[in-house]
Amino acid sequence: MTRSSVDDEGVVPRARRARRPEAESEAEVAGGRRRTSGHRRRTDSASPRPKRRILRWSALTLSVVILGTAGAGYLYYEHLNANIKKDKLNLGDSDVPQATPNAAGQTPLNVLLIGSDSRNTAKDLKLGGSKADVGRPPLADVQMLVHVSADRSNMSVVSLPRDTMIPIPKCTDPHTGHVYPASTLAMANDSLGRGGPGCTVATWQHLTKIHIDHFMMVDFSGVVDMADAIGGVPVCVQQNVWSHTSDGHGSGLKLKKGTTYVEGQQALQWLRTRYGFEDGTDLGRTHAQHMYMNAMVRQLRENATLSNPGKMRSLAETATKALQVDESLGTIKKLYDLSEEFKKVPTKRITMTTLPTVQWVQNRNRLVPAPQDSEQLLSMVRDDTALDGRGAKHKAEQKSKDPAAADDRIAVQVRNGTGSDGQAPVPQRAGVIAQVLQGKGFTEATKDATAAAEDKTTLLYPSADLEGDAQAVAKALGVPLKQVRKSTDVSGVTLIVGADWRTGDAYKAAAEPTAAPTSAAVLHGDKKDACMAIQKGFTW
Repeated sequence: MTRSSVDDEGVVPRARRARRPEAESEAEVAGGRRRTSGHRRRTDSASPRPKRRILRWSALTLSVVILGTAGAGYLYYEHLNANIKKDKLNLGDSDVPQATPNAAGQTPLNVLLIGSDSRNTAKDLKLGGSKADVGRPPLADVQMLVHVSADRSNMSVVSLPRDTMIPIPKCTDPHTGHVYPASTLAMANDSLGRGGPGCTVATWQHLTKIHIDHFMMVDFSGVVDMADAIGGVPVCVQQNVWSHTSDGHGSGLKLKKGTTYVEGQQALQWLRTRYGFEDGTDLGRTHAQHMYMNAMVRQLRENATLSNPGKMRSLAETATKALQVDESLGTIKKLYDLSEEFKKVPTKRITMTTLPTVQWVQNRNRLVPAPQDSEQLLSMVRDDTALDGRGAKHKAEQKSKDPAAADDRIAVQVRNGTGSDGQAPVPQRAGVIAQVLQGKGFTEATKDATAAAEDKTTLLYPSADLEGDAQAVAKALGVPLKQVRKSTDVSGVTLIVGADWRTGDAYKAAAEPTAAPTSAAVLHGDKKDACMAIQKGFTW
């Protein structure tokens, strides 16, 4: 079976950059990675093999550490500030507006955590990869969206498996001006190499329709020091495990059944293990990273040794050198302020999930978002609904302060977006709903032939002075106000008739979910007895 050349337990041919070596479908070529059948990985003994493999780890692990230690030592302030690398937040052409504040004036907070597999420092190279990796564009092999609710009562974390095939929007490198064209389908981790972390942010906003406030990107060279500094992180396995194959693959992790405090090289092995956990896929590795992250958060909150100023300075020094953030987050003070927002959330209200995916029919080694379950999960995050099923179901709908014009003065463009969720578009659907609107007094409603696809019926408006008009249209049709949003992709009030309204004249809103779908592999922050299942054939 072939594997990706950037797999931490696979082989990276010396003559190639970190590309997927197997011949892929035309869709993947169109996604921005050129592949030919002549670059399949060789399996004979003459094939060059790096002694180290690429590390996979949890971006949030290191990020939580920097947040927890960001206030250490005022005299160290400017020195630590100089350690932090900064870059532009969003490299895409369009943006998603920030969420509307709730009734108390509170706004959700969304931070994208990115783990880079860069091999451009001697320390990173020593931890994994080959010399041929030096200088190649990095890949975003760990991506996690951290959503802190508006009232700071709960936190949701959504991970995206790196093997997921998704659209990547056009991005412009802020340093060179080079324009990377949009890809209709590409490997999720390719986004980072298209101008930097701001392209990964643009990709997430395009995929989720969630506004990203900040990004934090880390490489993996400091993770050993972090695990050591807090005295190890407790992890658990259901059986003895040894991540090792007869042909030399595997992280090398070897643990006895039960709980072990891992640190140093063993912590790295846990975070990059694929072969040996669950079904041996990248999904199992993501779940192991969630367990590690949960345990580290608890250690940081409970471990008294972190009150030692020397320990905290050491942690801050290591973490800031490994950290790259957006320009608006580039000081210790701003990181500390962010940490204070994170700390308001009780550990038991942290919910970690993985975006539900299914095997891609064109390549079983790749994934695509599961249409219904992934949209359920993302819609809950967009609506600021707690994923753990506790607390308020979602924020109250906010009416616009902008008064609406008279119904017969509101110009509405109606688009047919019913060709979503794997279904063919319903013919003439935009014209039918335009007539429905005209019958309700919106005489300026017209059909728009622009291509569109939406799972849920949505009303878009380009500027604040049209928000009231858009909400008036929504009210007339029975569309919930949370499905009305600002978008720079339209020039006026635009109704996109989604896949949830394929028939009939009256819109019926679907029942709102109260918890994340089970396919999201939910793990709660207060679950201390979580244990990784072991893949058959990897016990000892």
